[in-house]
Amino acid sequence: MADKIWQKTTDKNMQHAEIVEKFTVGNDVDFDLILAKYDVLGSLAHCEMLHNIQLLTDEEWYAIKKELLVISQEINQNQFEIEPGIEDIHSQVEHLLIQRIGDIGKKIHSGRSRNDQVLTDLKLYFKAELLSIVDLTSALFESLINLSNKHKSTLLPGYTHLQIAMPSSFGLWFGAYAESLVDDLELLLAAYNITNKNPLGSGAGYGTSFPLNRTLTTELLGFKTLNFNSVYAQMTRGKTEKTIAMALAGLAGTLSKFSYDMCLYLNQNFNFISFPDSLTTGSSIMPHKKNPDVFEIMRARCNRIQALPNELILLMNNLPSGYHRDCQLSKEGLFPAFKSLKECLEMLHFMLQNITVKEGIVKDEKYKYMFSVENVNQQVLDGIPFRDAYKNIGLAIENNLFQPEYNVNHTHEGSIGNLCNDLIEKAFYEVKEKFN
Repeated sequence: MADKIWQKTTDKNMQHAEIVEKFTVGNDVDFDLILAKYDVLGSLAHCEMLHNIQLLTDEEWYAIKKELLVISQEINQNQFEIEPGIEDIHSQVEHLLIQRIGDIGKKIHSGRSRNDQVLTDLKLYFKAELLSIVDLTSALFESLINLSNKHKSTLLPGYTHLQIAMPSSFGLWFGAYAESLVDDLELLLAAYNITNKNPLGSGAGYGTSFPLNRTLTTELLGFKTLNFNSVYAQMTRGKTEKTIAMALAGLAGTLSKFSYDMCLYLNQNFNFISFPDSLTTGSSIMPHKKNPDVFEIMRARCNRIQALPNELILLMNNLPSGYHRDCQLSKEGLFPAFKSLKECLEMLHFMLQNITVKEGIVKDEKYKYMFSVENVNQQVLDGIPFRDAYKNIGLAIENNLFQPEYNVNHTHEGSIGNLCNDLIEKAFYEVKEKFN
């Protein structure tokens, strides 16, 4: 077992701690490999700052920078690993530096703790993942807006309580989910702003006596500002993750609801939309089946993501200030959630490129009562009080005398025709511009 960076003496009894190490490290090494490139970025910024405040000479800074860039290249080329017995990514990078450039490598940890180091790595990773999700959400938004504009004249039955309600349109339906993404983007922006604060230099939560230039590392790492109070910087571990989880859950909720709609609308009893056979699955016994497996899996994945905020709340609940190892487990829920949500966004965008919207749906006899409100409104326009008009149409329906006075091929310019997509687009891109 390799010596730990916190180990002060060579102790033969350390070998007996392997069972403890296995339990405490768990599968954190796998997540650390994801953080590797961000750890190198943090170390480059920290060491440049140490050089700036003269804790590293020109020669030392040059040697460290050169080797860190080599390690970064190795990471990008998948030639990097955390060796057996090395605790984490931070230890591995420092271990490699000491191996390659000698005692100079021992100087890179001056003025920082693994606590603020992992916080910095995580925040850089979270920022990158959030921006990736924003880009994928933008692509999905464009698909929805385009479909909304394309199908604004295609009527679609509206439902409340899963009962036939009033006329709608595919344009209105697609546009509704596009506008939902505007609010989802607002939540992502809030999470991004909370994440976009530099914790580097807060140490283990109590700062350092070195004259660190935290403003410089903030600029070098691309943070908007910094966590000013060193104790609070450590308190953001867990709080940041919970905030991000809430934002991911909001977006996942939109995708989950849309997936449920797709499952319904693909059902033979609805038959509002279709997809090529290659994008649906069949049954092992029923040859007529075209199952919406993509949307069922998407719905399940997104529902799992919506459970994540509660998991993190319980994980971090009632912890006092300061760092606690409990925080390590937050990676196990959040890291896979990023990956899963991005795959769902990509898949939904792909599926929408292949959707077929059915025409003439509302001509079916079962939808005739959907136009009852239009008939009530017409009587009101003719001077009949609303309550009387409502009663007139209601009695006609009860006595099976109702005949809709409405042309189902007519696209009126009321709520169905007025999509407001230009205003929705404006709102979406105004929020998007606020991301760095």
